[in-house]
Amino acid sequence: MAKIEQDELVRVPEGGGGGLDRYFQISERGSTVRIEIVAGVTTWLTMAYILFLNPFILGLVTDGEGTTLAFPQVLTVTALAAGVMTLAMGIWGRYPFAIAAGLGLNGFVAFTLVGALGLTWPQAMGVIVIEGLVISALVLTGVRQLIMNAIPMDLKRAIAIGIGLFLAVIGFETGEVVIQGTGTPVTIAPDLTTLRMAIFVFGLVVTAGLVARKIRGGLLIGIMASTALAIVINEVWGHDVIWEAVGPGIAQVPSDIVARPDFALVGNFSFDVFSVLSLSTALVAILSVMLADFFDTMGTVVGLGDEAGLLDANGRLPGIKRVLLVDGLAAAAGGAVSSSSNTTFIESGSGIGDGGRTGLASVVTGALFLLCLFISPLAGVVPPEATAPVLIIVGYFMMKGVGEIDWRDPGIGIPAFLTMTLMPFTYNIAHGIAAGFLSYTLIRLIQGRARDVHWLLYAVDALFVVYFVRGLLA
Repeated sequence: MAKIEQDELVRVPEGGGGGLDRYFQISERGSTVRIEIVAGVTTWLTMAYILFLNPFILGLVTDGEGTTLAFPQVLTVTALAAGVMTLAMGIWGRYPFAIAAGLGLNGFVAFTLVGALGLTWPQAMGVIVIEGLVISALVLTGVRQLIMNAIPMDLKRAIAIGIGLFLAVIGFETGEVVIQGTGTPVTIAPDLTTLRMAIFVFGLVVTAGLVARKIRGGLLIGIMASTALAIVINEVWGHDVIWEAVGPGIAQVPSDIVARPDFALVGNFSFDVFSVLSLSTALVAILSVMLADFFDTMGTVVGLGDEAGLLDANGRLPGIKRVLLVDGLAAAAGGAVSSSSNTTFIESGSGIGDGGRTGLASVVTGALFLLCLFISPLAGVVPPEATAPVLIIVGYFMMKGVGEIDWRDPGIGIPAFLTMTLMPFTYNIAHGIAAGFLSYTLIRLIQGRARDVHWLLYAVDALFVVYFVRGLLA
């Protein structure tokens, strides 16, 4: 559906409409209840892959106490947080924006907070709760926009691109195309002729093809097709041994389709972070995930609003404070239930493309996520080779902003390059953010352009300096 022009957006139809129509402004925004329902289903189909991918990413790391998050439990809380907060976005935010565990943000939780900093899973989720509450407070006080203005746009783009590259590396490693090398970050795997490799290649080709053909739900279809092929291979040749080392039930026909949700992870978070980390390290950890969440949400919301034709004449989204507050509370809620930070998904654009213009579409999407609380037996069947290609494709999605960076200016191009490359090369998102911020400030000082650096960025740089001088990151 084409974008709604501004004069159409504000036109109130003659005759009014029912209470549902008036509350969600359905007719006013040029939509219908049927269109909104279809749009909500489309958005869910496009986003449903997160139900499998989020448990997979969080399950890759074991904390210092030997705890690994169980796949079915994480799927339950992923569906719970996405369902509840997407409903909140629809009912209170009143826009067709859906929320779920953020890709990249979950990688930060797993590989930086738990893997690099040595936090337990409850402590790492406590950091996410704090981050979400801080963002919510910044929205209420109006400080969020001030911080947004402090960071150059190209560095914001570089953060997203770097996270995308990081996810792609994880995808190739999970698919066992590469392994951690000696003297190099990764090296090619010694054997690329295994049946599991065949599943990975099949999944990558199918998923890439579906995305190229713009098939809605292509990521989810790719996961499902790869899983189905893995089950066939396992039944014919594997005799339950091909994926035996991965875990029980992988690539096997499930004995049950639905099961009672396991809410064991709900409330499993702790604020006991400062007893493990120094004040500066803890603050930088909170700041790093906050920045990633911060900028991703702002760009996503404005981009989706523009796609839907809902921005005003000044390019602003009416009622954006409600949207940003729901998004901030979603981050805190994600930490509180151990699903990682939840954020607004750019995949909401698929529903907008089908005509979704109101919060009713999000209500439909949220309800479908809540129904997924009962499908954990199906989730336990998915092999890692089925989800690894999706990480690579998501990495591609996040690369799209690379052409918008001003590479002709070394003062921004070099910091952007360091941000993008150091995330995957060091296996640490915070390292990339720190390198970008510090190099940007130093280059501008050398250029005699100290005034170009916002005072807030100087404050962030000071935290990063203390962070590294103390040698607290591996």
